[in-house]
Amino acid sequence: QVQLVESGGGLVQAGGSLRLSCAASARTFSTLIMGWFRQAPGKEREFVAAIRWSSGSTYYPDSVKGRFTISRDTAKNTAYLQIDSLKPEDTAVYYCAARYGTAFFTRSFDYIYWGQGTQVTVSS
Repeated sequence: QVQLVESGGGLVQAGGSLRLSCAASARTFSTLIMGWFRQAPGKEREFVAAIRWSSGSTYYPDSVKGRFTISRDTAKNTAYLQIDSLKPEDTAVYYCAARYGTAFFTRSFDYIYWGQGTQVTVSS
C-alpha cells in the first residue's frame, strides 16, 4: 500500500515557477515508480513526468521537456515536480501517482496509487 499527499499548488502568473510536492508513505521504495499527471477541465488526464525512486532516472513526454523537472528526496520520501515558465495552458489539477515496477509507465491506468490532486492555476 502506498499513500500519496500532494501540496504546493496555487495561483501563479504566466512566466513564473512552481514546485509541487508529493509526500509518499510506503513499505518499500526500492522498485517504486512515481509519476505526475495533470487534468484540465474537460480534458483527459495527461502524463507529464516519471521517476524511478531507486536510481532517480527520469522520463518526460516531449510536450513538457525543458520546463518540467521531476525529482525525489529519499530522506524525506517526497517527490517533486518543478514547473518553470508557466503558461495559462498549464492550468490543471496535478496528481502524483505510484506503482511498483521497472519500466516508465505513462498511462494513467498503469498506476495503482493516486494522491488527491493539487490545483495549479496560471493567470495571463
